[in-house]
Amino acid sequence: MSSEARRSGQALEVTQPVELEPVLFDATVRAPVAPMHAEPGVASPMISQQLAGHRVTVVDVDTEWVRAWGPDRYDGWMHQGFLMHEDGSATAAGVAADAMRISLGCVADNGRGPRALPLRALLGPDEIIQSGEVLEATLVRTRFPRDPEAITKTAREFFHGTSYLWGGVTPWGADCSGLVQSSFALHGVRLPRDAWQQSAAGEDAGTDIAALRVADLLFFSDREDRHVTHVGISLGGWRMVHLALGRGGYWVEQLDDLSSPYVAKLRERFVFARRVL
Repeated sequence: MSSEARRSGQALEVTQPVELEPVLFDATVRAPVAPMHAEPGVASPMISQQLAGHRVTVVDVDTEWVRAWGPDRYDGWMHQGFLMHEDGSATAAGVAADAMRISLGCVADNGRGPRALPLRALLGPDEIIQSGEVLEATLVRTRFPRDPEAITKTAREFFHGTSYLWGGVTPWGADCSGLVQSSFALHGVRLPRDAWQQSAAGEDAGTDIAALRVADLLFFSDREDRHVTHVGISLGGWRMVHLALGRGGYWVEQLDDLSSPYVAKLRERFVFARRVL
């Protein structure tokens, strides 16, 4: 089971930005996936990721590193090699919102050769699709409605087979809360980055797993103080989809199967559920 210590009140917790912190400049992610680190150094743990075409707000600079946050205002350090100032950007950040194209997993040529783009990356205006699927921004709400069944379908279809990656947010590798945040985001539901933050979203859904609705969020803890360290998405009927270190990544659990030692341990660590829809 994952233990998101880096973001759960322990030593590697990243301080969230405060409103009064001065904004230095905005930038656009140039790489398909740009890691965010706990400290300004490549050896520092990766705590999250930002995706191609997405904007970040820079609030601090340390030589070649910047401290920034993305649309979810999650705070981490990024190397400037992954970023470019928007005034020179050729990415989707310079395109009207209704003209943006969103990758659902594709390969595109940006004039410098083909590059693979993960789910939710934004394509540049001149990029040519070579393979895979891309969706016009105006069609996102039709393809991904704000509906519990549709959200769980997205989590299962796009993240099926995904390996567990601490700090990851794409089907190329993700952690438990990355799966939740990315799946809900496609359907227009914004959630915080980490499991412990997500555990404050929505309304109380109780502790009766059998009574949970589809797309309710289940929260778990492997700490004595019961601080939330893991999250999964209810599929209804005792079933849950999640990305777990103990499973190596994507898994659909049958939570009433107590013959499974892993499920038994999950049940011991279950804290409560939340309903965000």
